[in-house]
Amino acid sequence: MTGWLDRNYERVRRRWLHARNNRQLVQLAAQVQRNAPPPQEGTRPVLFFNASTRLDAISLNAAFSRIASWTVQLAGVPTAHLVCQAGMTRCVLGSDRLRPQQDPPCAVCMRQSRALYAHSRTLPMPFVADERLNLVLQGLSLAELPNFVYDGLPLGALTLPALRWMLRRNTLEQDERTLFFYRQFIASAWNVARRVRAALDELNPQALVVFNGQFYPEATARWLAQQRGLPVFTHEVGLQPFTAYFTAGEATAYPIDIPADFELSTEQAARLDAYLEQRFQGNFTMAGIRFWSEMRGLDETFWQRVRPYKQIVPIFTNVIFDTSQSHANVVFSDMFAWLDAILGLIRAHPETFFVLRAHPDECRPGKQSAESVADWVRRNRVTELPNVLFVDAHEPFSSYALIRSAKFVMIYNSTIGLEASILGAAVLCGGKARFTQLPTVFFPQTVSQYLGMAERFLTEATIAVPPEFARNARRFLYYQLFRTSLPLGDYLEEDGIWRGFVRFRTRRWQDFLPSSAPVLRTIADGILHGGDFLLPETDRPQE
Repeated sequence: MTGWLDRNYERVRRRWLHARNNRQLVQLAAQVQRNAPPPQEGTRPVLFFNASTRLDAISLNAAFSRIASWTVQLAGVPTAHLVCQAGMTRCVLGSDRLRPQQDPPCAVCMRQSRALYAHSRTLPMPFVADERLNLVLQGLSLAELPNFVYDGLPLGALTLPALRWMLRRNTLEQDERTLFFYRQFIASAWNVARRVRAALDELNPQALVVFNGQFYPEATARWLAQQRGLPVFTHEVGLQPFTAYFTAGEATAYPIDIPADFELSTEQAARLDAYLEQRFQGNFTMAGIRFWSEMRGLDETFWQRVRPYKQIVPIFTNVIFDTSQSHANVVFSDMFAWLDAILGLIRAHPETFFVLRAHPDECRPGKQSAESVADWVRRNRVTELPNVLFVDAHEPFSSYALIRSAKFVMIYNSTIGLEASILGAAVLCGGKARFTQLPTVFFPQTVSQYLGMAERFLTEATIAVPPEFARNARRFLYYQLFRTSLPLGDYLEEDGIWRGFVRFRTRRWQDFLPSSAPVLRTIADGILHGGDFLLPETDRPQE
């Protein structure tokens, strides 16, 4: 009886908090609408679109988009939002990957949209079937769908990253479920395309702002806008809590333009070191998620196992279906092809102890990988090799202690490579990473070059690491933390309901004026004037 009462109390509490959060959101929107200056005649609007950020609450990126739209509106520029109204038969967030026939929760999502876009100009997106397209899709195999083009739109390519993300795997299975979802995504993307074309014709916007840019609704809108020569801005979460990253490029690639003559001052270096001290203890979050409640060091059991070996080489992996992976695959076809190559090195070097670590995000609740490193380990019987320790995604094992004891470090494109460079380690990178735009790690450009360099690192007595690697790694990380991660913690806080979701802290429309804070001026200037989205050096993120 007590359990039933507790569950019902929690359900009522969540409903009350959710309703309160949405009321505050609607009230803020009404204030902005009443107080926004009338736009000058001929001012073209900014169009916003984020159909893949949330269903029934306010996600970080939904809040980022809303804040950006309010500050643009208060700058005197009209805004409009393209809003899904059951416009996709299967969407990225609303699809149940294990139950393909289950319809998405459109009613719940549309109810949240009414709160999110209250007192704003909205362009509804219902679904209209295209029977000719459906007939064509039914005749295509899974191998043919990635290259499918319809009316000039590369719908197969535009939907593929979202399909992989939703299915939680990179390698698509040859089954009816995958075919069903792929065809539904393509049909839905075509419906999005028709509505986006109509919106662009109707509004003639000066710019488009979308979430992520890789999920198919936003990817389709982005592609169409770019075909017209319109500026398109994408956004994602920043590296600090409650921070956003906006760019005119690919948000999932995190391009950062760092001046060649930029060097950290004493104060900047201290600021970075303070952050790193916390991070090296596992005290950090990403997108509102903290991966470890504790971080375990290298104990005596570990050292007993390692003692017979000449050297230690850690291998850090990524989440295979993450939308950043499409940028990474420039040397190897994907992360598992990289691991296959490394497996040959492991077998050829029994004198070396390899520690293979799965990324902690592989086991995040609600986002567990269907194609995991653990599966690869089992399939290849890696744990039967005496010179390999596999650390699964859920284990609180200190990667930083491991790095400090390593001969060199192998990564695909994980951020841990940047941190390892800062610690002075030699880092051999297999995939393009956000930080490989600067010389920060060893990054061979072909498979043969990669394997040759790995062989030299394993056999040579010492590895000469260019001193600019650590310097550039620190420069890059400083920019990513304190210049491109735009702090919005003054406006947002955890919603108290679901982990990773937020509510608005402020109830004053004046707080969203571009003149009220450097971070808002940065966002408005970036969208309206092609600014660089770099936070002024004098502004500090909220701790």
